[in-house]
Amino acid sequence: MSQKRRELYRDPKRGKLAGVCAGLSDYFNMELWLVRILFVTAVLLSGGPLFVVIYIACWFILDRKEPESEHVTHEHNSDPVSVKFKVWQKGEPPRQALFDLKDRLGRLDNRIQNMERHVTSPEFTVKREINKL
Repeated sequence: MSQKRRELYRDPKRGKLAGVCAGLSDYFNMELWLVRILFVTAVLLSGGPLFVVIYIACWFILDRKEPESEHVTHEHNSDPVSVKFKVWQKGEPPRQALFDLKDRLGRLDNRIQNMERHVTSPEFTVKREINKL
């Protein structure tokens, strides 16, 4: 069982300015809107220039996120979906995850029924007997 190592990076594709807040949201597994609100609140309520300087420094210091390879997403993706249990967590809401799981299991059930119908059909039995000869 391998654990994926978390790295801090900036994600300009999801970001508004340089992607620093988007990178922080990925690193801390928080919703992006919440990280932005926390940053703006920190700028307004405490040392404003300090946080702006830190943001600009992170812009230059942090590496860009590697663009994910453009590949076709398969329906039977084995990657686990993270389910969020608190409003600030990043991931899929539990209700949506259960709906997706129900849909996926329904499709799997239909495929199994089709396979069972094929295996128990007379054509399959005849083909099997011919192949034995």
